[in-house]
Amino acid sequence: MIFRKTSLLVLMLTLISSSSWAWEGKCVAVISGDIIKVMHNGEAEYIRLYGIDCPDKGQAYWVDAKRFTANMVSGKNIDVLPVDKDNYGNTVAWIHAGGRNLNHYLAGTGLAWHDILTAPDNPELKKLQAEAREAKRGLWQHPKPVAPWVYRKTKK
Repeated sequence: MIFRKTSLLVLMLTLISSSSWAWEGKCVAVISGDIIKVMHNGEAEYIRLYGIDCPDKGQAYWVDAKRFTANMVSGKNIDVLPVDKDNYGNTVAWIHAGGRNLNHYLAGTGLAWHDILTAPDNPELKKLQAEAREAKRGLWQHPKPVAPWVYRKTKK
């Protein structure tokens, strides 16, 4: 009986992915406002920020979002809290730098949309986007901001 319980515990622990646990790494590149490269286990790993979508290259505020992210994380040790993997196998995560949640900051400054497709039930991101929109911060200053997922469809 004890053997079965121990075997079950070992099996359960083996099945739990270590990628779902928080880890720390150095940000070695900022690809865009919501995609960074972080050193993890000796390799550079692409990280997509969870629950947000920043403007794509060619869109208004793309440079601003990328610069903001670079100022917060570039060359710094950051905390990565994985949530999922995207269709390309990249880690999708919350990012914390200097005690601040980068995902929240981007939404709150109006440099990212709350991505309701990947994080529909996140009240904090929803609230931060609404506040930024109301205050006309960042991309919400634009008379007709275009969400990145809409922009991508027009580029195909």
